[in-house]
Amino acid sequence: NSGTATLDLDVQIQALAQGGGTLTGAFDLDLNDLFTWSGGTHSGSGTTTFAKLWTGLYEPDSGEIRVNGRAITGEDLERHRALFSVVFSDFFLFDELLGLASDDLDLKARGYLERLKLTEKVRVEDGRLSTTRLSQGQRKRLALLTAYLEDRPIYLFDEWAADQDPSFKAFFYHALLPELRARGKTVLVISHDDAYYHLADRLLKLENGNLVRDLREDLHELEMSVAGAGASAS
Repeated sequence: NSGTATLDLDVQIQALAQGGGTLTGAFDLDLNDLFTWSGGTHSGSGTTTFAKLWTGLYEPDSGEIRVNGRAITGEDLERHRALFSVVFSDFFLFDELLGLASDDLDLKARGYLERLKLTEKVRVEDGRLSTTRLSQGQRKRLALLTAYLEDRPIYLFDEWAADQDPSFKAFFYHALLPELRARGKTVLVISHDDAYYHLADRLLKLENGNLVRDLREDLHELEMSVAGAGASAS
């Protein structure tokens, strides 16, 4: 059952990405952690390319990706990809919930549509969505619906909240992500929303395609800062 798989990964990437650019990095990944990947204050730091290499969507032109000391190639690559439910910033939506057939698919989808506040915009019948002609923020919520239904061990979101209104952005960070973690999922969020960094268990920073820091100490300082601000406000 992919939804309850035990996960303990030691990841190493040293590769030449498609289109040029060397990416390097190593990190350990534990079950039920909420990660934030930061590219600093600007785009182009390599976070998305790094993530696509690691999830197996890109194959490196040279170099390799190792998980628990084993190079991910061939048949291992397909098994590796099956660990992830992802929503990248360049996502694509289908009208049908492809590859998700089950007796209660519509029921589950309707429940998630309600949770994502889309029931007034979208219906689902026989695994087909009534529309995908929505705002960009709402389309991203539909992409999240598909990721929920895939129910895989690792969730990865690439700047998912960038197109959400402030209230739903807060709902994403304070409610949706903790709910996934409570279900035993490992969650990785590529984000520049530094106001929410303190909610993560781990904060990783990339610069120019290199994983340069695991900012655990910075997270402690952020938590103390947020707690102090809350006390002052009250």
